[in-house]
Amino acid sequence: MTDVTSARSARRPHHWRRDLIELAALFTAVAVADAIANLIGHQPDGPYLLIASALALTATAAFHTWWARRHSHAPPPDTDGATGPDAAPPPATAAVHLNPGPASAPAPAAGTDSAGTTLWRMRTTVRDAPGSLAALCIVLAQHRIDILTLQTHPLARGTVDEFLLRAPAALPASRLTRAISDAGGSSTWIERADAHDLVDAPTRVLGLATRTALDAAELPLALRQLLGRCTIHSLPAVSVTGRATGETAPVEGVLEETVMRLRDPSGGVITVERPYLPFTPTEFARARALVELDARLGPRVPRSEHVLTLPEGNEITVRRADHADLEAARAMHDRCTEQTLRLRYHGPVRDADRYLDHLLSPRFGRTLAVQTASGRLVALGHLLWDGDETEVALLVEDDWQRRGIGSELLARLVALAVEAGCESVYAVTQASNTGMVAAMRALSLPLDYQIEEGTLVITARLSSAPERSLPLPPHLRAHH
Repeated sequence: MTDVTSARSARRPHHWRRDLIELAALFTAVAVADAIANLIGHQPDGPYLLIASALALTATAAFHTWWARRHSHAPPPDTDGATGPDAAPPPATAAVHLNPGPASAPAPAAGTDSAGTTLWRMRTTVRDAPGSLAALCIVLAQHRIDILTLQTHPLARGTVDEFLLRAPAALPASRLTRAISDAGGSSTWIERADAHDLVDAPTRVLGLATRTALDAAELPLALRQLLGRCTIHSLPAVSVTGRATGETAPVEGVLEETVMRLRDPSGGVITVERPYLPFTPTEFARARALVELDARLGPRVPRSEHVLTLPEGNEITVRRADHADLEAARAMHDRCTEQTLRLRYHGPVRDADRYLDHLLSPRFGRTLAVQTASGRLVALGHLLWDGDETEVALLVEDDWQRRGIGSELLARLVALAVEAGCESVYAVTQASNTGMVAAMRALSLPLDYQIEEGTLVITARLSSAPERSLPLPPHLRAHH
């Protein structure tokens, strides 16, 4: 009951009928008392009986007054565990706590801390009916699970509820899933979460929008972090060979259960796939908003430069590259030997220039360029988004090889991959490319090697790579 309702109840006007009834009751009581007094008073022991009755009534009234005063300040009963007819309902404005009371689970032992808990991300579908969410919350409370965040995704039929939960470490995911199913949840999906998931949804979306606004290469990464575990492919409208691919999508995009197709502002289609869980209309709207932001801002690449001094005293600059560097990159191709181009592109040397338009597009990854003091481009390093994986590739002009430039580029690309949240990076080269193999080993990361028909694939796992500033080789020193 609100304060306004209480005030209105306290000021109810008295009606004249109520006063008339009270007056009639008073006269009736007086008449009955006079009749009893006359009946008893005419008996031989009448006066004594009247005195005894008066004393008994006085003692009863005194006892009632003492009992009422003693219990008038007693605390209200515990409504958390009350289930009987006398249990009072909580006020409408009271806060509802999901932690179970004494009736549902014992209190935690002294000294218990968060070390004995596990973070889970859980998503389940419930009926769009009053009490459906409450039933889930009751089940979670009975298992001593704390709800940290909750998002709802309305559907045409039902609602998808997404939780971030802190559960006892001893509680297995299978038992939690069964409990949710018994409470009415269906299509339940659950996975481990970490501290990064503690950021609330609006803050996370704003952060992703900011990253996308600063760098066009962030759009695929922002979509992946927004939608969770998913595979993102950027399909160009024109292939590397110059042929139209026919890939297109309407401006408003297409949502088909576990697949999103969004029009790429730079041409082509961005396809997002998540086979284990259908996308909701809410997620689709958020993804469209990020793509629309990217389209409105147009091409953009952060302009930061790092000047390095080589052992012989020459200065080089490492910076981000994009389509504006296309002509300089083609000129570098012309200065490279066929062997260098073959080690880089693993195919006919005459097709090398065709890859540049794709490689320099921020939609497909990030590119670092190395240029001399005269402005000549002498090396390129690429970090390429490849669905769930990330590829690194290097090209250093022949006259500038064996000076540590490749190792410097690779270290910076790996640092960008760590910053983007990539779990690993891989490089495709030939077994005879000792320079690339040495650069990968210099990362001091766990490496996996796979060799097939002379092609070497080296995968570096980034789980042990700290997210920190970029390291420099001992023989290079940098200034901005």
